[in-house]
Amino acid sequence: MKQLLSILSACMILTACRTEKSPGNEPIPEEPHSLAGELKALYDISSLPRYLTNTENAQISSYDTTGKNDDGFNGLYSFIRRNSDSSLVLLDLKGGGVINRIWTATPTMDTLDFFIDDDNKISFSICFSDLFSGKIFPFTPPLCGNQLGGSYCYLPVPFEKSCKIVFRGKKIQFHQIQYRMYEEGAKIKSFSPLLNQEEKNAIAGISTLWNKKKRSVTDFSSSILTKSSSQVKLEPGKTITVFKTNKGGRIAAIEISPANAFEGLIKDTDIRITWDGEANPSVFCPVADFFGYAFGTASMQSLLLGSKDNVNYCYFPMPFDNSAKIELIRRQTESGSQNPADITVQVWYSSEKRVTEEEGKFSVYWNKNLKSLTGKPHIFSDIRGKGHYVGTILQAQGMMAGMTQFFEGDDSASIDGIFRLHGTGSEDYFNGGWYALLDRWDGRMSLPLHGSLGYSLPYCRTGGYRLYISDKLSFEKSFFNSIEHGPVGNRFPVDYTSVGLYYSDSPPERIAEPTGELCKVFIPDTLIIYPQLVDYNMFGNMNVVTSWKYRTGGESYLFTPGINSLLRISLKEIPRGEYELFFDIMKEPSGCDFSIWQRQKPVSDWISGYNSTEERAKNIYICNISLSESEETITIRFKTDKQKNSLLLNRMILIKAKSQPPPSGL
Repeated sequence: MKQLLSILSACMILTACRTEKSPGNEPIPEEPHSLAGELKALYDISSLPRYLTNTENAQISSYDTTGKNDDGFNGLYSFIRRNSDSSLVLLDLKGGGVINRIWTATPTMDTLDFFIDDDNKISFSICFSDLFSGKIFPFTPPLCGNQLGGSYCYLPVPFEKSCKIVFRGKKIQFHQIQYRMYEEGAKIKSFSPLLNQEEKNAIAGISTLWNKKKRSVTDFSSSILTKSSSQVKLEPGKTITVFKTNKGGRIAAIEISPANAFEGLIKDTDIRITWDGEANPSVFCPVADFFGYAFGTASMQSLLLGSKDNVNYCYFPMPFDNSAKIELIRRQTESGSQNPADITVQVWYSSEKRVTEEEGKFSVYWNKNLKSLTGKPHIFSDIRGKGHYVGTILQAQGMMAGMTQFFEGDDSASIDGIFRLHGTGSEDYFNGGWYALLDRWDGRMSLPLHGSLGYSLPYCRTGGYRLYISDKLSFEKSFFNSIEHGPVGNRFPVDYTSVGLYYSDSPPERIAEPTGELCKVFIPDTLIIYPQLVDYNMFGNMNVVTSWKYRTGGESYLFTPGINSLLRISLKEIPRGEYELFFDIMKEPSGCDFSIWQRQKPVSDWISGYNSTEERAKNIYICNISLSESEETITIRFKTDKQKNSLLLNRMILIKAKSQPPPSGL
């Protein structure tokens, strides 16, 4: 990969804003911003710490400007204006800049027209869905794709004078278009879909790097590196320095293993990184949160940060001026039952110092929101100084059993005190879409720049990550971004843990010190299981019809079994233990009798699903069940006749034994 980086670096157009001088002391003409230069940021991360000055980041999206939750469902806020021919203008920018991200959860077969530098002349047209389908070059993987319910395009579209996008359909729903405007008079080579060889080479280089199954520091740095290796024993109540230098330079990689040593419900080990002897560390958070664990399990495998093959890795370049120190802190827990852990830490670094005027220092903004406040969003970052934001990791736990409606919340960001970006939903922010739907945002999946850390309806929790590399969000004085919890008004009670990644010219003004209370993984007493994401097996003939009409928060399933049919439901996701089992069903004229078994043993009486009219029964006590390694399923058996032959199941509710009955309104 070193050779590939060298070849591509030699052929790519440099995009640095500074004016260099030739050996004869004559200024070298500034190269224009171009597709090749914008692509370079996606495979050569050496420029990631570098400021982009005199630019403005912003986003236009389909969010509900009235503050409600119609962020694209009806398409009312999904366009700037409607033309006389009924086409829709989605974007209309004057000046020079680059579109660096397009996202949608609702691609269509309608045409998009791009007007670049001329409002009256179409530069190119493409089917909206083909921005992401991979069928039309250069809108191809891995820069463009469709996963986790969302369609994303990271192919940069630079423009010199203006850019307008027109949608030729009658209705467009969810979308986000993120862009950067350059300073007035900037030289820009505008986009053409007919790529030259330099641009094709850049896309090939990105594909090679991003698709590589096993990456290492040599894939990201061509510098001469020194390796520091430490083998330490982490003991409760001890702080160990695993790397220290009193000379300026930059860290190219950090690897910590074994990764599973940091798993578990109590995150008791922190990482602390301090640059240049500053009073506040720039990185101070649990190891598990920094490397993208979710709820006690290693979960993230992004391009630059995560865990793979039982190794935690970080490839973010980290320049510093005079000194650097990395510490691991093992906090003493309340139980006092911790065992020492043998850990290997490897750090690769060079003697290349930070260019103070041009580069920021790497920092994180760790925020744990134990008790969310109604009306107050969760804060991803609140930063003062000059720099740019490069990533978000979020673990999102709902504190009210049921559907994960807290993920309806929108992200937003203000840069230098000016509102610039507003999203359309939480999974949308992470380039996904449609939580709680099969094969969409319904489980763990890692992609180079974004992914889901997991999804669980019973636990009412999820999480995601997103890296900003070509689209880093630059600020000169301040940066504030947050995300709502709930559709409107931040009313859904949540427990959020986030890590904001950024570069800045100054250390954090405030840090939240990890404590035992802040670093526990919450396990709810009440778990609600919706049939839409349950794993089940059927024996015999059985018809299944799904419906959203009962407003339970999720899908309801109408099971119509044949004679001697069985429905076995897996509860592998539920912690082992004793539970009270309740059903939420619609009693109706065709409702049959049913009972619950664990393998060949009945554990409930026969229960009637009949009523002369359709009526919801929210909390029918069924029985107590025990879940163990050998018993992690329940089976529903049915008694049917010609009139009573179905069961309409809304939800199943499991409550840890000896806890209170389910709260009203579940």
